[in-house]
Amino acid sequence: MTQLPGLLDTEAIRKDFPVLDRLVHDGKKLVYLDNAATSQKPRQVLDALSEYYERHNANVHRGVHVLAEEATAMYEGARDKVAEFVNAPSRDEVIFTKNASESLNLVANMLGWADEPYRVDHETEIVITEMEHHSNIVPWQLLAQRTGAKLKWFGLTDDGRLDLSDINEVITEKTKIVSFVLVSNILGTVNPVEAIVRRAQEVGALVCIDASQAAPHMPLDVQALQADFVAFTGHKMCGPTGIGVLWGRQELLEDLPPFLGGGEMIETVSMHSSTYAPAPHKFEAGTPPVAQAVGLGAAIDYLNAIGMDKILAHEHALTEYAVQRLQQVPDLKIIGPTTAEDRGAAISFTLGDIHPHDVGQVLDEQGIAVRVGHHCARPVCLRYGIPATTRASFYLYSTPAEIDALVEGLEHVRNFFG
Repeated sequence: MTQLPGLLDTEAIRKDFPVLDRLVHDGKKLVYLDNAATSQKPRQVLDALSEYYERHNANVHRGVHVLAEEATAMYEGARDKVAEFVNAPSRDEVIFTKNASESLNLVANMLGWADEPYRVDHETEIVITEMEHHSNIVPWQLLAQRTGAKLKWFGLTDDGRLDLSDINEVITEKTKIVSFVLVSNILGTVNPVEAIVRRAQEVGALVCIDASQAAPHMPLDVQALQADFVAFTGHKMCGPTGIGVLWGRQELLEDLPPFLGGGEMIETVSMHSSTYAPAPHKFEAGTPPVAQAVGLGAAIDYLNAIGMDKILAHEHALTEYAVQRLQQVPDLKIIGPTTAEDRGAAISFTLGDIHPHDVGQVLDEQGIAVRVGHHCARPVCLRYGIPATTRASFYLYSTPAEIDALVEGLEHVRNFFG
């Protein structure tokens, strides 16, 4: 068995994830390498969800009976855990959404409806990048179409990094918001946050960071990032689906208008007008994802017990090994950085003229689960002139043996297609 420095005790960790014991396709051991799409869930999270539904299920904030009080305490306790996890100055800066896409749409809509100095209109500019997930492209396109604002973006270098050579021309005095991904879901690139934030601050623009591929894999400190908004999702970090997070600076959340209206986000309502509750409830209309928040809190407990620094070191070692092994496969081309430095644990590649969907199907028949397609990042595929890629992505329970299985599987793919 291949031994790498910095690896976690994956044998012990994998015992917490029931699905990893599955056999598929007539007894083949599951090799799960689709973690950038969603992570698997440990028993501790599954048990927390069952415990909530079996013993504490109630609507939150509104009831005085024991179940309502317990559910409220568990829901708000999850908010405390998230605030600590991202080093937020205040728990009131943590907003629960249903996913990162909703978090990013929330920011875009707040700015479209805001008063000065935050309002985006026909005289202002919005800046994104060419490597964004569609969730960080389409909301800004919609906002630009609705307001007349100009949408601009940073392009990509040939090796899968942001081209910041024209940063002063892209981010100008007209820029109101700069929104970009911390770690690319398709290229694996870890972006230079400091340089982008510094330029945005020079012109007084707000900064929004999509941390969906960062929060599960590395320590996340919103104060160190110096952003104004940070979005991420629970299901990629051992939590359940249906729960996302938007962190925003307190003063901005106080000044900006709500996106959704309904129960809980109000202070008073009459037939003529309404006033709104303070953040974070101002942005959490209706019954929130209570059980999902509890599950996310359990996932954070699980990750903290292992240590985010240790998870980062584990994935770095795996990624370095995977890049080395994949580059030995004939006709394989990695799309994105070809070193383990400044990259996350998602590697996209093409395999000669074999279509990625065919690659994925043949791998699946061997029990190897990867992702194929444009990974909701079609502009990246257009930039590099490819129809799609195959993506393998790793997490805290991934092993060198699974990377070896992937490489062997790719050899089988090559032989199958001659």
